[in-house]
Amino acid sequence: MDNYNEEKSISLLKIENLVKHYPILGGLFLRQVNFVKAVNDVSLELFEGETLGLVGESGCGKSTLGRLMMLLEKPDSGTIIFRNGNIIGYDKHQLKQFRKKIQIIFQDPYSSLNPRKNVAHIVGEPLYVHGMKSRKERNDRVLELLEVVGLKREHMKRYPHQFSGGQRQRIGIARALALRPELVVCDEPVSALDVSIRAQVINLLNDLQAEFGLTYLFISHDLSVVKNVSDRVAVMYLGRLMEFSDSESLYENPLHPYTKALLSAVPVPDPKHKSKRIMLSGDVPSPIAVPPGCCFNTRCPFSKGICIEKRPQMKEVLPRHFVACHLID
Repeated sequence: MDNYNEEKSISLLKIENLVKHYPILGGLFLRQVNFVKAVNDVSLELFEGETLGLVGESGCGKSTLGRLMMLLEKPDSGTIIFRNGNIIGYDKHQLKQFRKKIQIIFQDPYSSLNPRKNVAHIVGEPLYVHGMKSRKERNDRVLELLEVVGLKREHMKRYPHQFSGGQRQRIGIARALALRPELVVCDEPVSALDVSIRAQVINLLNDLQAEFGLTYLFISHDLSVVKNVSDRVAVMYLGRLMEFSDSESLYENPLHPYTKALLSAVPVPDPKHKSKRIMLSGDVPSPIAVPPGCCFNTRCPFSKGICIEKRPQMKEVLPRHFVACHLID
């Protein structure tokens, strides 16, 4: 995929200082005793027609951030600007119209489809909810969508259990496209699929993006997949952004110690290749007790006093290459 360039400069969605904490209740009267810091002061911008990869270890807040962008979860603070409007202040009518423009492809194609409904109902339900009451019109649109994702007319009357994992994910993709969205949140869309099927689904997503001018937020823990699909990549750790750059720059010249460690763990399909694995000490801290200063300081091999005392701010070190680290100028 082409790297991010100046032509892709029309802002579609922008989040600023987004925060989401989940309360932990305890005691006899179930009072709040602490909270999980899922997303901590994250700012990002997506441009029309690009694919923004969001990577990090499990539990770092990737999926929560994607759900916040869609207002499936309401943030505690911060702003979400879609086009020129702050969607956090939308009323029910405005929010319903916004739902047409941003959709999601879920991680698990087995649990994200209603087993009691056939494909025609699953893919056609968003159309019904948004005003297409004619069954014939819905079925015509569903057939069109199924053909776009590589399925057939006879699949319309079948139920989810009658499909393979790859076919189920194609149904999920068809459902996400039903309302002709501008932005699609891909929440680890290939992680639950067999390796042999992943390339097919990724190629399908690329083809759909080219055909319909879609913008993707591609969430994944698989850096090799993200490298092949993303224009830009953001790296998250414990609810915060560590590094943010165009894909080529980040993979060829990672700057943050955490990004370097992640990339060193990516397997290379060459028996003669000898990669130097960066081993991080300790475990990922609990999001209930995020370390002070830089949240990575407890595992960073280069950590110094300032890393514990002060939180680093995201700064542009190279052109369009941002990093949050005190030790990088």
